[in-house]
Parts: sequence; C-alpha cells; structure tokens
Amino acid sequence: MEVVYEDNHIIIVSKRSGEIVQGDKTGDRTLADDVKAYIKEKYAKPGNVFLGVTHRLDRPVWGLVVFAKTSKSLSRLNDMFRNGEVHKTYWAICQNTPEQPEATLTHWLTRNEKQNKSYAYDKEVPSSKKAVLHYKIIGHSERYTLVEIELMTGRHHQIRCQLAKIGCPIKGDLKYGAKRSNPDGSISLLARMVEFVHPVSKEKIHAESDVPDDKLWREISPK
Repeated sequence: MEVVYEDNHIIIVSKRSGEIVQGDKTGDRTLADDVKAYIKEKYAKPGNVFLGVTHRLDRPVWGLVVFAKTSKSLSRLNDMFRNGEVHKTYWAICQNTPEQPEATLTHWLTRNEKQNKSYAYDKEVPSSKKAVLHYKIIGHSERYTLVEIELMTGRHHQIRCQLAKIGCPIKGDLKYGAKRSNPDGSISLLARMVEFVHPVSKEKIHAESDVPDDKLWREISPK
C-alpha cells in the first residue's frame, strides 16, 4: 500500500488493481482494512481505528483513493464529493483513437444491477442519469492511445461506459468491449490525480499517483 498524502484528518493512498476499497459479497480483505491496520500500527492506536470511505474505485482500476481519519473530515468530504468540489483526473489507455483529439462527452447512462454494467445513450431515456466528461489525447504507442479525463459527474462505470460508447474501450475491459483481457486482470484505467481544498485546514491538496509498473504504461505516459 502506497501512502501518497497523510495528515490528522485525511489519508490518500494509491490502490493497486484487484484491491477492493470497501467490503462486498466476496468477503475479500479490503483496502480500508489495510489502511486501518497501517494507522493502528504507525500510531500504536488501541481499540478500533476510525476510517471513513469517501468514494470508491472499481476493483480492476488503479490509483488514488481518499479516506477520512476523523468524523469531521468524513462528513465534509462527503459533501464535497457530492457537490463536485473534489476534482479527479484519470488516465485511460484505449484500444482505438478517438475521432477528436479533445472533446466533452455527454450521454445518459442506465445501470443494470444484475450485470453490474451501465449503458450509454445519446438522448435521455427512462431511469437514465446525465453523464459528462472531458477528455484529451496525451499519448500514443504503436497500437494504443492514452487519454486524460476530467469527470464532471460521477456515474457508475462512467468513464468505461462513455469511452466504449465512442468506440474506444479501455484496454483490458472485456465488460465494455475490449478485445482481450490484461494478463493481471486489471483494466488500463488510472485515477491519476486528485485536487481539493482541505475540509479542515482549508489548504489546497494536490496528490498524484505513479503510473502502474508496466511496460506499456511507461512507454505511453508523458515524460
């Protein structure tokens, strides 16, 4: 587990693909469990450690996750995420190149709970939610394209679904149309950067994740 930022109220860690942020039906050990164990050991805390989950990343995704270490920061961070005051930047390796080098995508997404999958539509349909993101191309390899994504909304599988909708599924993302899986079971999506005003100190927080230790990621990422 890589700690990217920590103070008395907040801890930001860089998650590896395959880790789950919060408990699910698998019963597997979670990233939250690991962070609690880290805090308990580092500060020799007796009893239970408080840790608030403020947001999630899909299990096969890499990158930054923000946790709250106090109830005060948890309630404020929850409001900030809800109000769009936490700015998240993602990098995604796509198996095709978008038609435009930079664009804003707007779709309406519906969610199928049984399939754990979202579907994107060009126009509003029943039970759909508006999804907006901005992307720009920032890198190329011989076969793949790296795009940087700014999320304007936070919908289920939004980046995965919207990129697939424009014919650019994320490398390794079989659920959304990738041709083949990645050997490690990951998808090539990274929560690269997070920025927000600290909910208690009011300082500006800027955190970045390293790219995965992988040949293609190193080759395609800006130097």
